[in-house]
Amino acid sequence: MNIAFIPIDNRPVCYTLPEQICTIDKSINFFVPPREWLGDLRKYANTDKIFSWLENLNNIDAVILSLDTVAYGGLISSRRCPESFDEIKQRVFKLREILEKKHAKIYAFSSIMRISNNNINEEEKEYWNIWGKKIFEYSYNTHKYGCFETDIPQDILNDYLETRKRNFEINKIYLEFKKQGLFNTLVFSKDDCAQFGLNVAEAQELEKLGGFVKTGADEIPLTLLARAVNEFYTAEHSFQTFPHKNAGDTSSSLFTLHPSLKVAPIFLAPEYKNLISNYEDVSIENSVKGQLELAGCGVCEPENADIFLYVNNFEEHQGEIVMKVPTKHFSGEWSKPEKPYMIADVRYANGADNAFVEKLFKTDFDDNFYGYAAWNTSANTLGSLICAAVVKWRSGGQEDRKAGLYNQHAFKKLQTVRFLDDWAYQANVRQQLEKPDEELIKTLMKPYEKRVFEKLGVNYSTLYKFPWNRLFEVEVELN
Repeated sequence: MNIAFIPIDNRPVCYTLPEQICTIDKSINFFVPPREWLGDLRKYANTDKIFSWLENLNNIDAVILSLDTVAYGGLISSRRCPESFDEIKQRVFKLREILEKKHAKIYAFSSIMRISNNNINEEEKEYWNIWGKKIFEYSYNTHKYGCFETDIPQDILNDYLETRKRNFEINKIYLEFKKQGLFNTLVFSKDDCAQFGLNVAEAQELEKLGGFVKTGADEIPLTLLARAVNEFYTAEHSFQTFPHKNAGDTSSSLFTLHPSLKVAPIFLAPEYKNLISNYEDVSIENSVKGQLELAGCGVCEPENADIFLYVNNFEEHQGEIVMKVPTKHFSGEWSKPEKPYMIADVRYANGADNAFVEKLFKTDFDDNFYGYAAWNTSANTLGSLICAAVVKWRSGGQEDRKAGLYNQHAFKKLQTVRFLDDWAYQANVRQQLEKPDEELIKTLMKPYEKRVFEKLGVNYSTLYKFPWNRLFEVEVELN
């Protein structure tokens, strides 16, 4: 299977993680633009080079596409990009011309511009450091009550509203492309949601127009990658030609394939599965089901499952280690399942539950282990976890999988990165750092490396980087 992948930006979870996952299946040929062409915290992606790269790719089965990258230069750039609606429109119509020549399945997503409730302009326009909370308040109350008086300077408010309107109109163009058959799957993402807001109003309008809206952001390309792999191998297994186009399909329903991979969610605190995670607007139960369905998996009861999805969900409220928001640790018992299983550790936002990991590490990992994740929001964790499990399942060893194409070394390497990042760094070492320090982190990570290497039966030399010069994300390099 030949996959072209255009990420949101150059962060490790957006750029290197998809490739690490695809390496698990030796039959996947993964194509991604050079990292230096992509956007970061301050730089816009080089869309001309990315278009040329995509145009010159041949024999591609699926394109996983961040529309924010090709339209604005990246997810963060979509909030800052000064270009006009007409300039962006010209670019997305050029994209359509390129994609129409690919004869590939196109899995795309575009963000609904978020509204963060703080005065931090690290990922926003410069005026956010003074007016961010006020703009959030204006957005929330305007949607809730229809109008709202504010002391935000008129030029700043106008700029903000014009940027929102531009992005919303571009999203409506994508929706027309979907109805014309260009995209096989199109997702509009809601990031950092509140109950009310201009972003929520836009999401509701897109749904009325037939669009599919999902809470989340960074994990959605991974969920779409899982969907592409599932659809490809489902068609192959049933001796059908992989369909390249759904021309003329105007249906707003996403879930039209017949999934052959069945997953049973098992909540470790089942009485609390109706609670809502931080930064999301749906229950953790619905978040899990939504991620599985978008990935092309069937949701089923345990007795019918191919894979168990264990969810270490929170009780009363989700904790957040960096923000010093505690929550009750996992206090139950853990024993290794006898069937294939994966684990979404979402008791905390962005970081593992140390109590759970301690119990997990008392058991051995065998071929039935399909992955662990505790990365950032619940949606981020679930999307990345499910994607890796789908690729492993499809690659070899089980009755319905392609025998002999499973790369065990690649899977173990991926899990090493996840435990070192999600558990060792995010839940522990990050709290000991005042600023990015590549020498200090290497020292602090040593005892965690020893435990992870022993548990997974691996041994690597490690290198840690802070690609955006902040503590929020770390890049773990293994050699």
